Amino acid sequence: MPRKGQYDANASADSKRQRRYNSQPAQKKRRAQRNAARAEMAKKYGKAAIKGKDIDHKQHSAKGMLNNSPSNLRVMDKSKNRAKNLGTGGRKRGSKNGNY
Repeated sequence: MPRKGQYDANASADSKRQRRYNSQPAQKKRRAQRNAARAEMAKKYGKAAIKGKDIDHKQHSAKGMLNNSPSNLRVMDKSKNRAKNLGTGGRKRGSKNGNY
């Protein structure tokens, strides 16, 4: 595996782009917030109850900061949570393979 900041010699352009995006400070902060929300729900319900599920934020912030208050979090099936296309990411409705 390549070291931090380096890319595999055969890495695709998409994987390089994703790695650059994931290493941005703002994205690291959002990832830490998502991880904190998951840890909070694991503490509340137990790890077995959330295994294979997503932690959904009922209200999303447009500024990228997530509200991790317990009243804003819920355990949800991965497929249902990821099907909620809120304008960013995910597959558009009516598209079979993601091509628009």
